[in-house]
Amino acid sequence: AAQSSEADPRQTNTTVDANGSKRLETEVAVPAAIEDARPRSVRIPGAVGGINQLLLTAMQSHLGAAYHFTGTGPNSFDCSGFVWRSFQEAGINFTRGPARSYWATMVAPPKEEQFKFGTLVFFSGLTHIGIVADERGFYHSSRHHGVVYSPFNDYWLSRVDGFRRVPLESTETPATSAKTKAAKAATTVLAVEEDNEP
Repeated sequence: AAQSSEADPRQTNTTVDANGSKRLETEVAVPAAIEDARPRSVRIPGAVGGINQLLLTAMQSHLGAAYHFTGTGPNSFDCSGFVWRSFQEAGINFTRGPARSYWATMVAPPKEEQFKFGTLVFFSGLTHIGIVADERGFYHSSRHHGVVYSPFNDYWLSRVDGFRRVPLESTETPATSAKTKAAKAATTVLAVEEDNEP
């Protein structure tokens, strides 16, 4: 997302908390136990590093974009629209849909890969979705904050429904094509997701 060089009209008084972190008084208060909401570094797995680097670049380029229900970018997103757009920009194509459709059509990863970069993480009865950065946090479009990186703190971990992996290449055969189309058609009639997170 492009950054503006215009002065922010909001007041910009800075406070320093007990651990030395600075925050603008106009920012939303965050519990002291939560560290800086930006990842210090994200480790990119080597085997698919090129795709993962493209995905990371896409996600980070949208940080700060506004939330908009049904938004798919480039300037505003809902949670599933952010996921879809990020993968599209990394060259991974799949049908845009609500979080529930991604849950229904993608495969659960082994337990040891749940917090692996690029894994989809689902929350709050499948009404919210994000993309895992690593075991410390994830990227998502929050209704109240837009596209952000959030740490896996107690709030988020208590709301995790599960994880799914986006297939990097299509392994579909003509025999499975009809089943896949039927599954995709069924997911389009699922209830529209609601973003009930902060």
